Amino acid sequence: MTDIGSQEVAPHEERIRFEDKRRHAKRWLVAAVCLLSSVCYAERIKDLASVRGVRENPLIGYGLVVGLDGTGDQTTQTPFTVQSLSNMLSRLGVNLPPGTNLQLKNVAAVMVTANLPPFAKPGQTIDVTVSSMGNAKSLRGGTLLLTPLKGADGQVYAIAQGNVVVGGVGAESAGSRVQVNHLSVGRVPGGATVERAVPTPVGQDGFIHLELHATDFGTAQRVADAINRYAPGTAVALDGRVIQVQAPPEPHQRVTFLAQIEALEVTPVQTAAKVIVNARTGSVVMNQAVTVGTCAVAHGNLAVTVTTEPIISQPAPFAARGDTVQAERSDIQIRQEGGRLMMVPAGASLAEVVKALNAIGATPQDLVAILQAMKAAGALRAELEVI
Repeated sequence: MTDIGSQEVAPHEERIRFEDKRRHAKRWLVAAVCLLSSVCYAERIKDLASVRGVRENPLIGYGLVVGLDGTGDQTTQTPFTVQSLSNMLSRLGVNLPPGTNLQLKNVAAVMVTANLPPFAKPGQTIDVTVSSMGNAKSLRGGTLLLTPLKGADGQVYAIAQGNVVVGGVGAESAGSRVQVNHLSVGRVPGGATVERAVPTPVGQDGFIHLELHATDFGTAQRVADAINRYAPGTAVALDGRVIQVQAPPEPHQRVTFLAQIEALEVTPVQTAAKVIVNARTGSVVMNQAVTVGTCAVAHGNLAVTVTTEPIISQPAPFAARGDTVQAERSDIQIRQEGGRLMMVPAGASLAEVVKALNAIGATPQDLVAILQAMKAAGALRAELEVI
């Protein structure tokens, strides 16, 4: 009897142990899912915000591109090119006789632009963009001559010179022309040398200010909380965009402190529902927070077609007078395409909204009018921005 009883108890204990293992497995699975979800949606502070004062500065200059294969400015139509070339030759000691009319095809007047990165030091090279000002057909194969690049304050911060790289290609013969990409704009990689540095003060007043790329009070508070967990009592959110952080006193400490802060991960608050509409191209972009209330949508198109046909009017046979003349006959037709009434349920997700609008057969241009009407009716629960 003892042996039989032990055999009956063993399966029961085995089931208990199996249930315990299954419960533990579920707990580990839930914990793993939560951990993975937090990792997937967390973003680094450096991806959400930038440090105030650490930014690029635009530079601009005027120069000449030479060495073009007959694709430069037509000097008779661009007098500033001839004037610039004459002034440059004069500075180099070459004086042209008065009244000289230069007829050149291998020179082009250009505007040179660049961005001076933060913390750039003298001797560092940066890329420049060269854009034609006149009627040059192509800058391909040209060389940019020495061009000073100035900032908004009128000071020279870099000097540009080098061979222009154009990404397009073109050919022309017997009145026919083929062109791929843009030929009147090129780049000079590393073509400008920095001559003057721009001071970039960071934390010199005792505080570092982080500015969010998108204004959001919830995200600003979460960034401040993440910094305070790393360095207690150092960060405070001033508003929905700026977080003020107390900076270390020494410059090398500020660099280390900023590097560690930028690596902290924060889960941003879900963005507000927003719909962006480009009225010129008909493009419509919606984020995942967009929902709609219950509404019915119908959209129809009204098409007006005007057809003009030439006709010949001749006089009747044996008529005493009459001339054969050509006239035009116009036929005007108005066609209205009936729009099918479509029901959109309340609380629909973005996928359901797109599916419902596509079911109506709406084009991108139609979507602009439909979304504006839904917003006016109060059915679109999102901010509608028309650009």
